[in-house]
Amino acid sequence: MVGPLDRGIYLASRSPRRRELLSQIGVRYHLLLFRSRPESPPDVDESILPNEQPDGYVERVARAKAQAGWRLLRLRNLPFAPVLAADTAVTLDNLILGKPADRKAAAEMLAALSGRRHEVLTAVALMRDERVDSLISRSEVQFKQLTPEEIAQYVASGECDDKAGAYAVQGRAARFIIELRGSYSGVMGLPLYETSQLLEKLRDRRNSY
Repeated sequence: MVGPLDRGIYLASRSPRRRELLSQIGVRYHLLLFRSRPESPPDVDESILPNEQPDGYVERVARAKAQAGWRLLRLRNLPFAPVLAADTAVTLDNLILGKPADRKAAAEMLAALSGRRHEVLTAVALMRDERVDSLISRSEVQFKQLTPEEIAQYVASGECDDKAGAYAVQGRAARFIIELRGSYSGVMGLPLYETSQLLEKLRDRRNSY
């Protein structure tokens, strides 16, 4: 009988970066997309709860995305396979910098990160048979001092759009980074070590049956 990991997994994300990273480590996946229309209500509430800490926030949202994907799987009567989801947050002085609402907000985030060291947290969650497991990757990133011109040019490129902290480590923002301690793939949006650990745990659990 073909096992769930032999068929691959479902990726509950629209992020092309996460697709590339899964392909990089040879994981077969099928896209499991949520709402099809922008005006539809969100499948997962990504609002920060009162007094919520950054690590608790990213893990809660990643697990909620995996659970929403599992519900969608059942609703659409798709073949069962594990559902993988992730969430990334950039934090500065323990404050969460999410995705900028607009270009002005993006410029403000980059100005705040300029010359500073910040933390990038990415939680990855894997759900199968009503059970969800999750892990968190923590990385530190040091930005150089950015000039107003550098910020304006980067924001105008559009690369800041829909990115936690208003930058993409794998893109033009790489020239801003003096040092990165931790997981490069985690800063991109899907920590490959933690993802592999969750998949191996699921495989071991399946083989023990």
